[in-house]
Amino acid sequence: MRVALLVAVTTIVTAAHTVSAQDSTKALAKDSTGNGRALASPLSSPPLPSGDWLGSPLIGEPASTPDYALMHALSGTSLGNALRDSHIFVYGWVNPSVNFSTSKNSNLPLSYSIIPNHVELDQAILRFERVPNSVQTDHVDWGFRLTGMYGTDYRFTTAKGYFSDQLLKHNDEYGFDPVEMYALLYIPKVAEGLELKVGRFISPPDIEAQLAPDNYLFTHSIMFTYDPYTFTGVQATLRLSPEWQIEGAVHAGNDMAPWVKSASVNGNLMIRWAAADGNNSFWGGINSLGSGQFKDEHDNLQQVVGTWQHRFNPKWHMMTEAYYMWQYNATLGGTCIDGPNQDFVFGGGCGPVIPGKSYSVGAVNYLQYLVGTKDYLSIRNDYFNDVQGQRSGFATAYTSHTVGFVHDFASWLVTRPEVRFEHAYKEGVKPYDLGTRQNQFTFSTDLIVRF
Repeated sequence: MRVALLVAVTTIVTAAHTVSAQDSTKALAKDSTGNGRALASPLSSPPLPSGDWLGSPLIGEPASTPDYALMHALSGTSLGNALRDSHIFVYGWVNPSVNFSTSKNSNLPLSYSIIPNHVELDQAILRFERVPNSVQTDHVDWGFRLTGMYGTDYRFTTAKGYFSDQLLKHNDEYGFDPVEMYALLYIPKVAEGLELKVGRFISPPDIEAQLAPDNYLFTHSIMFTYDPYTFTGVQATLRLSPEWQIEGAVHAGNDMAPWVKSASVNGNLMIRWAAADGNNSFWGGINSLGSGQFKDEHDNLQQVVGTWQHRFNPKWHMMTEAYYMWQYNATLGGTCIDGPNQDFVFGGGCGPVIPGKSYSVGAVNYLQYLVGTKDYLSIRNDYFNDVQGQRSGFATAYTSHTVGFVHDFASWLVTRPEVRFEHAYKEGVKPYDLGTRQNQFTFSTDLIVRF
């Protein structure tokens, strides 16, 4: 299998080098001119996860080119030279963690660190990537991304039809998920640039993200735990000006491959606006809209969402996100896990049907203070109301409150310790620790080791 993978990669690289070596060389030269056609980055990254407000990809911005240990190890080899000449990058990270919790069996609905008082491997990632050069406007360019993930976090990103029996049939603690698999085509002459994406991609709206380096904190808000994670379909991003960008997609529904019986056609339409001075931005719209019918033991989440982002000064900024999410004839707790119950999580099949419409609302605020060039403080307050229990399995409102300190030891090594308290509000409802507690306190920390 390793030989086959090497042959496949070499074939891709050779073709890429033959077709576009000259254009790619010009692309990198243009990429060296600061922000290209994009607005100046409003945030300091590192240590923050990104220098830009939400709403990617940003057409007109130079592509980042990760240059970690794996690319250095390949340097000087025929494969490494071919990769660099074609501007294809191979990199990844490992993300272990440890937590201490007042719960004994399960930390859910906290994510991702779900087993209390436990060391775990959350994510081990390997990525192959080529990013189109959207700074230039004189030729069509192409790209792709393949991201494979192994770890406990696969439970959240799994899409039905992609190795999903690990979760849906077996309820395994660890698993593998090909979380991103898409091709890209950049067409510069449509408005101020059009980028087409085809394949499986991350659900676009959230402050928080599925992959560790893209997040301000180690754990996630409760509202993020239960919203869509990935889509499979076709997405188009159109730049109208440096301030305005729109995105539309057709996809098979949240966390489903198009070929499974649960899938149905859904649409997506998002708008990004960023102020020229960098102090404000809005990113929002319809993340998923279709029939909304729970089907063949799987959710079909419908969602409208918006995020306002504000920079007070170079040291302080905040982001506030809110959503409304619904579906019809769902089951209590959502998508059915037919595998056995585990010590740390429920399984055992579908919950009872909730007739008609069920809905959930969520809101989260992130407040960041840049301590220095290697550190920042992040404070997150989160509200989630699962009115009928369609997502969490418990009909109650929740809040969580988290304070974290993030430190970059080096460009390849980050730690994110945090303290967190969360609570469920409906009298007599105890969603924590497998239905035995009404609140939970945790201390957690992780490492992101890039390679």
